[in-house]
Amino acid sequence: MRSAKLWVPTLSTCALAVSLALVGCSKNSDNQQNAAASQQQQAMPVGVITAQPQNIEQAVELSGRTTAYQVSEVRPQTSGVILKRLFTEGSYVHAGQALYELDSRTNKATLNNAKAAYLQQEANLKSLQTKLRRYQQLVASNAVAKQDYDDLVGEVDVAKAQVQAAKATVDSAQVDLGYSTIRSPISGQSNTSTVTAGALVTASQTTALVTIQQLDPIYVDINQSSTELLRLRQQLSQGNLDRSNNTKVKLRLEDGSDYSVDGTLAFSNASVDQSTGTVTLRAVFPNPKHLLLPGMYTTARVVQGVVPNAYLIPQVAVTRQPNGQTTVMLANAKGTVESRQVTTLGAQGQNWIITKGLNAGDRVIVDGLAKVKEGMPVQATPYQPAKKG
Repeated sequence: MRSAKLWVPTLSTCALAVSLALVGCSKNSDNQQNAAASQQQQAMPVGVITAQPQNIEQAVELSGRTTAYQVSEVRPQTSGVILKRLFTEGSYVHAGQALYELDSRTNKATLNNAKAAYLQQEANLKSLQTKLRRYQQLVASNAVAKQDYDDLVGEVDVAKAQVQAAKATVDSAQVDLGYSTIRSPISGQSNTSTVTAGALVTASQTTALVTIQQLDPIYVDINQSSTELLRLRQQLSQGNLDRSNNTKVKLRLEDGSDYSVDGTLAFSNASVDQSTGTVTLRAVFPNPKHLLLPGMYTTARVVQGVVPNAYLIPQVAVTRQPNGQTTVMLANAKGTVESRQVTTLGAQGQNWIITKGLNAGDRVIVDGLAKVKEGMPVQATPYQPAKKG
């Protein structure tokens, strides 16, 4: 009995020690959980986009003006008084359509006179040729002097030339008579006529009777700075751009609307305008409804080439350092911030075109970029751009 009483203090001491140990373990476990929760709470929430390579069209917006595809200033090629105007001003005319009719009586008289002279020369030639045939028989028997025969041969040759000249005069008179009806050389839209019936016009006068403009297709003349053109050629030579089969041009009109049909780049001037430092590019656009008129101001978006395997990253996610290096912040696989140097090649809208420094699947921080630094833990969620009001 006494022995049992001696064990009681010992058992109490052991129980107290075990309880203290259990309490200590519980506190250590709670501290670790609190530290982990504290660390999880310190991870900064950020919005990221996943980088995906793609072929990106590099384009530039340039100002330009529309120009008629063909312009014909119709002038008379023979003199005369206008009897009729045969078209409606502002209407569409076809190539070869009669526009004006001149008084042709003078030209007819000239043609008849030329025909009479031609017949006279032909009759003279026939007479000389008949005489020559007789001389050919007589000269063999020395009935005609050799000199007279030779002279007659020369007269026949001269008569032949005179016949040809008379025939050419007839052809010229016929052409002048045809010019008495003034026709349109091209198909297109007519402008205001500068003359009316009764007006006297002269051949090759400086004032055009009417101007015809072909509007379908239509040209758009675009001005590009020589600096941009030089940069483009350098990118092409370095292989940063692929320009095969890329000559598309899009057009924005004066009212801000987009033209529904794409154009193609026709050519560029081989010299730089010394006064403006620009090179003129000419694009061709279909214009079946004649929506585009010559002289309209437009903004052309010229596709200069395709950047292969590039990335479009919002401009707010790209930072330029004082040393000129361009960097982005990434949320790496460890859940921390990583800085990455990148190479840009121009802009497209609100995005930079990045050609080097990124890999497919990289998570680029866009939202919350100002609150993070390299090595900081972050909680990445897909970036949702703010909606425009």
